Order: sequence, then structure tokens, then C-alpha cells
Amino acid sequence: MIPDLAIHIVLPCLVLGLATGLLAGLLGVGGGLVIVPALMLLFEYHGWPAQHIPHLAIGTSLATIVVTSVAALRTHHHHGAILWPVVIRLSPGLIAGTAGGAALAVHLDSELLRWVVAVFAVLVSLQMMLNIRPPAGRPLPGATGLAGIGAGIGAVSALVGIGGGSLTTPFLVWCNQPLRQAIATSAAGGLPIALAGAAAYLLAGLGTTGLPAFSSGYLYWPAFAGIAIGSMITAGLGARLTHRLPVTVLKRVFAVLLLGVALRLVWP
Repeated sequence: MIPDLAIHIVLPCLVLGLATGLLAGLLGVGGGLVIVPALMLLFEYHGWPAQHIPHLAIGTSLATIVVTSVAALRTHHHHGAILWPVVIRLSPGLIAGTAGGAALAVHLDSELLRWVVAVFAVLVSLQMMLNIRPPAGRPLPGATGLAGIGAGIGAVSALVGIGGGSLTTPFLVWCNQPLRQAIATSAAGGLPIALAGAAAYLLAGLGTTGLPAFSSGYLYWPAFAGIAIGSMITAGLGARLTHRLPVTVLKRVFAVLLLGVALRLVWP
């Protein structure tokens, strides 16, 4: 059983992790945006129960983001780019919203959840293709406002299995924060989202029948291991290649591929 598991699950997920780490470093694309659709298609290929596939993909994705966000956080902190007061004020909302979003997700029909993931991926791919950026137009809200924004970001992130970067970064830029600090602060905010989301999906899935072996709730550890190892290997390489490759062109190519994967989720 173990050799089959390594070939059919761990190895594809290692390749997925290598690609995810490279894309995250090169294009600034959050890992979950790639991981969730890919895991859905992989689990579907192996004939797992359809009602569990989206939840397993999202829960596992959030668990991998714990690992990658720690690495990103350390790098950004080393360069002094994280706005820690903003992270502290966002975090209560991020945690509460993520827990609420996960609680909602596990009660949603799997087909509806698949559509939620697909629609979100389509919206992000269109934003990347058209290079839509919010104009800086207002100051940061106070602690209550940031907690409320964090709750919304956390809820959406838990529904689609992302670290929130595609939502937090545009919000901070809209609030007149420099892009470098917005990206770094968003990366730091991904850690409470990932921790709360992974824990929520693990607990929600405990006792569920029909889950594959080596699962803890809706976290599937062989996929987690492959993705986490692969992404750690290539994230640094992607960051270095940013200065050597035509990132704008590559981002648009990736956006087209993401659009195709999203459509494949709902129109097999």
C-alpha cells in the first residue's frame, strides 16, 4: 500500500509543491489558488467519494500554507517589511472569520463548494490577466474596522483554501500602504488563516466515514507532505527568477491556465 501511495499521491503532490513554490516565489501567487483545484482533480481521478473531495482539498491546502507562510513571514520580517500593528489588528478577525468560513464550508454541498472555488479562481485569473489594481484612496481603518475586514478575508479564505493574499494585499494597497509592505503584511496574515483553517477542517472531519487512510479529519497527510516539501525547495528559486524572467507575461500565461483549470472543475 505504501509504495502505491507514494507513486499515486505523494509523487504528484511533490511535483505540485515544486510548481506551487516556484509560482509563489516568481509571481506572488498564493499556493492555495493552485493547490485546491489540483487536489480536487487528483482526488477525483482516484475515485474518492465526491462528497468529501472539496473539503479534503481545502483542508489540506490550508495545512500546507502553515508551512509556506512561516517561511515567507521569516523572510519578510528579516527585511523589515511587515506592518506588525496591522497584522495584530487584523488577526482576531482573520481567525474568527476563518473558523466561521470553515464551519460553513463543511455544511455546504460538495458541488456548490466546487463552484465557489471555481468562481473565485476565475475572478482571480481575470484580475491577473487585466492587471486590475485598486487605486490608493483612503487611510487604514481603526482596530474595529480592521478586525471586520479580517473576518471577511478569513471567511472567504476558508471557503476556497487560500492564505488570503489575493484579498489582503489589494485591500492594503487601497488603504495607501506601499505594495512591498502590503505583500509582506499579507504573508504574515496568512499564518493565522492557515492555522485556524487547518484546525477547523481537521476537527470538523473527525468521525466522518469514507475518508481515505492517513487522514485526520479533512487533512490528508500524504498530500500535505509532498506539497510542503516541494514548495519549500522551489520558493527561493522563484523569488530569484523574478528579476530575470518576464514576470508580467508569465503572470498572464498562468492566469489563462488557472482559468482553464477553474472551468474544468465545473465542466468536466
